[in-house]
Amino acid sequence: MKGWAAVGIITEDMRKIIESARLAFVATVCEDGFPNLSPKGSLRVYDDDHLVFMNMASPTTVANLRRDPRLEVNVVDFLLRRGYRFRGSAELRGEGDPVYASSRRWVLDTHGPDYPCHEAVLIQVDRALPVVSPAYTFGHWNEDDLKRAWSDKYGLPHAR
Repeated sequence: MKGWAAVGIITEDMRKIIESARLAFVATVCEDGFPNLSPKGSLRVYDDDHLVFMNMASPTTVANLRRDPRLEVNVVDFLLRRGYRFRGSAELRGEGDPVYASSRRWVLDTHGPDYPCHEAVLIQVDRALPVVSPAYTFGHWNEDDLKRAWSDKYGLPHAR
């Protein structure tokens, strides 16, 4: 159809939350069926349907993904008390792949050359659901007031 454009799963708000949170948690399935939850400081939006993080020190996460590519990513901005759950499947991308190259460039620019870059983990997102604090529903807080209250609680300056 002329003029038709596919709309990706990842919205501008999701991008904003991923950028502001700066820390995500990736859940994979271990060989014994138990979950493995691992923090990731390199999670970024790759495009409208993909997230990516660099395997810098994630041997269990990567071993689990080699066996079963399903995963879930949880990202919450701790001041806003909201975020997203992303479900999907992962592909490991190594040197010579453009996904790896852009992720490696981000690691070098952000952390410098001392951080290892084993492989990039590209996540095809097939579902994204909001994570929202009960403070919005039951406490009738709004985002600005929550951000101010939690900034005060943590002794952080108020962001504009």
